[in-house]
Amino acid sequence: MLNKNQIAQRIAKEVKNGQYINLGIGIPTLVANYIPNYLEVVLQSENGLLGIGPFPTQDQIDPDLINAGKQTITMVKGSALFSSAESFAMIRGGHVQLTILGAMEVSENGDIANWKIPGKMVKGMGGAMDLVASAENIIVAMQHCSKDGQSKLLKKCTLPITGLRCVKKIVTDLAFLEVLPEGGFKLLERAPGISVEEIQSKTEGRLVVEGDIPEMSF
Repeated sequence: MLNKNQIAQRIAKEVKNGQYINLGIGIPTLVANYIPNYLEVVLQSENGLLGIGPFPTQDQIDPDLINAGKQTITMVKGSALFSSAESFAMIRGGHVQLTILGAMEVSENGDIANWKIPGKMVKGMGGAMDLVASAENIIVAMQHCSKDGQSKLLKKCTLPITGLRCVKKIVTDLAFLEVLPEGGFKLLERAPGISVEEIQSKTEGRLVVEGDIPEMSF
């Protein structure tokens, strides 16, 4: 079973050179720690920063430099600061190639629910709806099951929907999966020590298994 850092590390392998990337709150922010140095990518934060650098050391902390998750960050050479309105114009204009974000549920058709649980207070939907509607590629980082053991990879989402048919790939603590165009979760890799049978038993939506499924390597 993967921990949060291992989920982020596996997702980082999907990053391609030259991409503009938005990292959502939570596990996705950790992906920045594992992007190989030989790749030149630009990280974007919807609160108005293009060119996010590594997380700061204690002597580098600037309380005025934060990402959308309110974490202190650094800027790389050539970074740009701008208003939230300009940031969302960038997102809605299709200039962000890859979005990595968390989810509470994903359906076998690629629908995602990640902004609200009915009855719980939320400050707002954030930028997720714009991001999933605009990015070329959506990768989700999430736990395979809820705390009470219920699958979060479903036939249909039960929570309020953030976006329809938008998720392309998912990395959970148990598996790496692709959402097929015709619907269904195609199992690509399994976490070390996790069997195909366990993944099947914990996936409510249609799971497609073809041939031998390799273990992830780190």
